[in-house]
Amino acid sequence: MIRSRILTASLLAAAAVGLSGCLGGLLGGGDPAQLYRFGGPSASGGVAEVTGARTAVTLAPIDFPQAAGGDRILTVTGAEAAFVKEARWVSPAEQLFAESLERAFEARSQRVRLLSRGESGSSTVTLDVDVNAFETRYEGGVPTVLVDLDARLVRFPERAVVAERRISMARPASENRMTAIVAAYDEALAAALEQLVTWTDANAG
Repeated sequence: MIRSRILTASLLAAAAVGLSGCLGGLLGGGDPAQLYRFGGPSASGGVAEVTGARTAVTLAPIDFPQAAGGDRILTVTGAEAAFVKEARWVSPAEQLFAESLERAFEARSQRVRLLSRGESGSSTVTLDVDVNAFETRYEGGVPTVLVDLDARLVRFPERAVVAERRISMARPASENRMTAIVAAYDEALAAALEQLVTWTDANAG
């Protein structure tokens, strides 16, 4: 699997030149950045009503692509990559993703109580999430946001894999503007996390 994290600094530098004509005014640099966020509190939908006891599951540190994990917004066209001009995430994407995941479990899970590292509670099951792609893709027409991840439930102390799942969500932006692209990130992430929560509920017990 080709992962975004293997993109080198030289590739990113070259891609910035190659994409400048294709993406118009979105890419480049030099001016102060506008800040954006995804996965805000409004996307969680409140707190789930639970009638029975929840299974405690520990969330392992999320494995996130290096190129997409900071505050810059990654774009990919074929083998080339670049970052969006004058735009940043308000916090590192890896942090926003983790916060969104935790809120999704709080809002949607009926059977799982997700524990972060260091949180008090007893758990014999760990949820491992490897994010393969978190990027805006330009493949003709409007940009498309891709959220792709692998999830595993591992039971300790035997370290047995209970279940594995690949989740991939792509959502097109309505136009080639940052507000539309950020909205597509929200949609793709919400769909991916909904599937993750449902799958974890079904397999963690």
